[in-house]
Amino acid sequence: MELSNILQSDAVRAGLKVGSKKRLLQELAEMAADLCTDIDAGQCLYALQEREALGPTGMGDGIAVPHARLPHLPHVIGFFARLEKPVDFSSVDGRPVDLVFMLLAPEDAGAEHLRALARVSRTLRNADVCRKLRSTDDAGALHMILTEPATSQAA
Repeated sequence: MELSNILQSDAVRAGLKVGSKKRLLQELAEMAADLCTDIDAGQCLYALQEREALGPTGMGDGIAVPHARLPHLPHVIGFFARLEKPVDFSSVDGRPVDLVFMLLAPEDAGAEHLRALARVSRTLRNADVCRKLRSTDDAGALHMILTEPATSQAA
């Protein structure tokens, strides 16, 4: 699975200004609702908070991958934000987060959801990719970096 299959160019934000994890999740839920008629912002926020209550989705190294399952979604969809200033996300390494990739999946998307999570994780564990993401304030460039084919990112 390539990120270009789940991340549209209008689902990328650069320099997002938030002061807390709660506000970040609210902004992401609102962005999802604005871009997808199948998503209700309140329902999305609730699902994200419920998932976070199970265990934080901060991977470490300034990266978080909040994710949730929602009814009525036709397929897995991704949203990315590079924050203007890092926020505490209760990450495994205690570092604040500045790169956030949110995944939303249909309630019954078992394998598809897991494949998407794995792909996002592999991409964001690449130090070169993260360096590039942190070096630009252009949403189009962020999208291009994230959707570059996996073989290019491995180099």
